[in-house]
Amino acid sequence: MRKFHTKLLSASIIAAAGFSVAGVSADAFTDAVTGGKAFGDFRLRYESVDQDNALDNASALTLRSRIGYITGELEGFSATVEFEDNRIVGGVGDYAVVPTGYNVGQYSVIADPEHTELDQGFIQYKAGTFTARLGRQVISYDNHRFVGHVGWRQDRQTYDGLTLSYAPMEKLTLSYAYVSQVNGIFAEETDAEAQNHFFNAAYASPIGKIVAYSYLIDYVDGPQNERDTFGVSLNGSVPAGEVKLLYTAELASQSFDGAGAESDTDYTLLEGGVAVAGITAKFGYEVLGSDDGMASFQTPLATLHKFNGWADQFIVGGTPAGGLVDTYASVGGSLAGGSWAVIYHEYSADEDSPGMEDYGDEWNMVYSRKFAKNYNAGIKYAAYSADDYKVDSDILWLWVGMSF
Repeated sequence: MRKFHTKLLSASIIAAAGFSVAGVSADAFTDAVTGGKAFGDFRLRYESVDQDNALDNASALTLRSRIGYITGELEGFSATVEFEDNRIVGGVGDYAVVPTGYNVGQYSVIADPEHTELDQGFIQYKAGTFTARLGRQVISYDNHRFVGHVGWRQDRQTYDGLTLSYAPMEKLTLSYAYVSQVNGIFAEETDAEAQNHFFNAAYASPIGKIVAYSYLIDYVDGPQNERDTFGVSLNGSVPAGEVKLLYTAELASQSFDGAGAESDTDYTLLEGGVAVAGITAKFGYEVLGSDDGMASFQTPLATLHKFNGWADQFIVGGTPAGGLVDTYASVGGSLAGGSWAVIYHEYSADEDSPGMEDYGDEWNMVYSRKFAKNYNAGIKYAAYSADDYKVDSDILWLWVGMSF
């Protein structure tokens, strides 16, 4: 039934586009196609990984290129197409990518496979505050904690499906998405057919942005794999003289129904901060809960690199069965025309088990800046110190980018 309704709605949008275009002149159609805009984004990045294990240290120099074209608008309709490519540069490719089988078992992992693919290709219809997109596209909600595009990796995560957005009033935005395929960050190796439904309602209240959401994930390929998440969040700030007080709170519940396994888990985020004289400091407490140490709260479609440390210790295999408690502090600001940040994480289990209580700690540091309008560059470092979980890891990134 879910698939039938989505196909019917998609067919209706395509039919509406056909009828609309049929009523305009050939010149108007030509002007819309030729009067669009080309765009591109390129990033040359060096990454090195040093881990305390038997694997050789990894190093990668890769160039990620995206180039695309968006047409002009015709009766509210437009189209976008974008291609993405990632290549090893100068033979610096001493790293492993497990899903693609590249150098497995020899080097540490750097999740940037060589690939060439259609990154985006969709038709858009826009009328007032209503927008619909049909096709392959980037989808992200709020801070990317549950649905994101993983833009830090050289192969961005995209989605095949239909998205709808409508603002019935000035401060309220309602969003829905149906996803028939998730295109992961490992070329085509982890692409998966799905019947996912995303609902997101955001309201700009006097006390901050309030969001209510439900993300219903159902993968079609393989054994049963259904994960439903329902939650609400508040993100706001309040001035106090020359100081701005920052606050975020979020609660979510998740149920999982897999092949022979079921679980119910919770998510909690509490964050407070202060911004003064160009410096922002925050303290946070995030819990991805556990169900009696047997299963844990998971966010498989998130931009995971953004959370729980840049060393990505909680990505492979997902959140540990004992859950994850991340207590963190950050400070950042502006310097020499760019921005900097330093973040400290302390990790532990939500539910202790023998030998799995303290997950270690991590330092993150970054400096980046834009220059000459279209260019950017940066340096980033992550140092993870293991305890009962994983091994010590040091990761360094250097990059330069250009976009137009």
